Amino acid sequence: MIFKRYEWQLLLRVFILFAFLCGAAYALANKQYVYAIASAPFIIYVIASILKQYTKVQQEVQEFAEAAQYRDFSRHYAIQSAPANVQVLRKGFNEINTTFKTINRERETQYHYLQKILELVGTGILSYEQETGDVGWINESFKNIINVPYLKSIHSLEKRNDELYQEIIRLKSGGSKVITIIKDQQRVKLQLMASVLRSEDKIYKLVAFQNVSDAMDESESNAWSKLLNVMTHEIMNSVAPISSLADTLKNRLKRPDIANSTAGHDLEDLELGIDTIKRRSEGLLKFTESYRSLNKITKLELQSVMVYDLFENLNTLMLPTLDKKNIELDIILRDLGMTIDVDVNLLDQVLINLLVNAIEAVKDQAEPMISLSAEIVNNKAVLKVSDNGLGMSPEVMEKIFIPFFSTRKTGSGIGLSLCKQIMLMHKGNIQVQSTEGVGTVFILQFN
Repeated sequence: MIFKRYEWQLLLRVFILFAFLCGAAYALANKQYVYAIASAPFIIYVIASILKQYTKVQQEVQEFAEAAQYRDFSRHYAIQSAPANVQVLRKGFNEINTTFKTINRERETQYHYLQKILELVGTGILSYEQETGDVGWINESFKNIINVPYLKSIHSLEKRNDELYQEIIRLKSGGSKVITIIKDQQRVKLQLMASVLRSEDKIYKLVAFQNVSDAMDESESNAWSKLLNVMTHEIMNSVAPISSLADTLKNRLKRPDIANSTAGHDLEDLELGIDTIKRRSEGLLKFTESYRSLNKITKLELQSVMVYDLFENLNTLMLPTLDKKNIELDIILRDLGMTIDVDVNLLDQVLINLLVNAIEAVKDQAEPMISLSAEIVNNKAVLKVSDNGLGMSPEVMEKIFIPFFSTRKTGSGIGLSLCKQIMLMHKGNIQVQSTEGVGTVFILQFN
C-alpha cells in the first residue's frame, strides 16, 4: 500500500515536470519569454523534489550498507515517521536485520553447543592457521593431555616439547600416528590425527590428540595372553612325553638282566644322560607351568579395604626380610581413612612383587630405603612403591612389562607382567618412573 502511494506521487511529479517542460518549450517556440521564465522556478522545484527523494533513498541504502559491512544488525528503522519513499526501504531493512539476527542466534547457539561437546570429550583438539601458526582454538582435554594452560601459537610448543611439535608439523592431512610423550614423569602413548579446513580464505590445520595408553596396554596384554596359551599348550604337549619316556628308559636300565650285563659302564653313561633329559624336561615343564598363572585370573572378588590395613599387613609380612637386609620401609599415608575397592589377594600379590623387586634393587646401596605411599589424585586412588636403587635405563623401562623379560639371571620375567594384568583387570594401570643412579617408582592408579 505504501509502495503504491509512493509510485503515484512519483508519477504525479514526473507528469507535472513533463507539463511544465512542455509549456516552457511552447512559450519559447512562440517567443513568449516571460511565460518561459515564469515556469522555470516550478521546473526547478519539481526536479529538486525528485532529486531529494532519490538522495534520501541513496542515503538510507548507504547507511544500511555500512551497518551490514560492520555486521551491525541491531538497528531498528522507524517506518511511520519516515517519508513515503523511504518507508518501503526501511521495512525491507528491518526484515533483513531480523533474518540476520535469527541466523546469528542460531549460529551462536550451534557454536556454543559444539564448544560444550568438544570440552566434554576426552580427545584433545587443536586448530591453528597453517601460514602464521596462530592457534585458533584448543579444548580443555588438549591442555590436560599436553600440560599446557595456554597456547597462542603452535610454534610456542617447540620450546615445551620439540619432539611433539615436529610430529604435529610433519603430520599430513588425513594422516595418523602414535607417539610417546613424557607427562608427569610417565610415558603416555598418544594417537595424532590431522585434517585441513579452509575458512575465510585461511587454511587451518585441525589436530586431534587421543590418549591410547590404556587401550594399547589392554590389547597388548590380550595378545600376550593368547600367545602364552598357545605356547604353554604346545610346550606341555611336547615335553611331557619326553619326561615320561625318560622315566621308562631309566626303569628299564635298572632291570637285573640289563644292569648285570657286560656293558655296565656304558649303561652308567646312558643313565646319566637319561637323568639329564628328565631333569631338564621337568625344569621346562615347571617353567612353563609358572606362565599359566598369567591366564588363570579370570574374576575379581572386589571388596572395600582400608589402605592403612593393607600397608600394615604388608609391613608385617615383609618386616623379617627387611630387617635381615637392613632396609628401611617408609610408609606415607596422609589420609588414614582412605579406602579402595580391590581384590585384596591379587593386590597383595602385586605389592609383594613390587616390594621384592625394590629389595633386590636397593640391596647394594649404602643407605637402602623403600617407600610405600598412597593418595587421591584427580579423584583416583594412587599407590606408589619407591626405592633409591640403581634405577633403569629407558630401554629397560620399555620392556619390563613384557612376559619373559627379566634383568635378573634367576628371574622368570613373569612378575611385572602379572602385576600389569591384575591392574588392567581392576580397570587401572601401572606406570614406572626411573632414573639411573637415583631410583625407581612404580605407580598403581585405580579408576
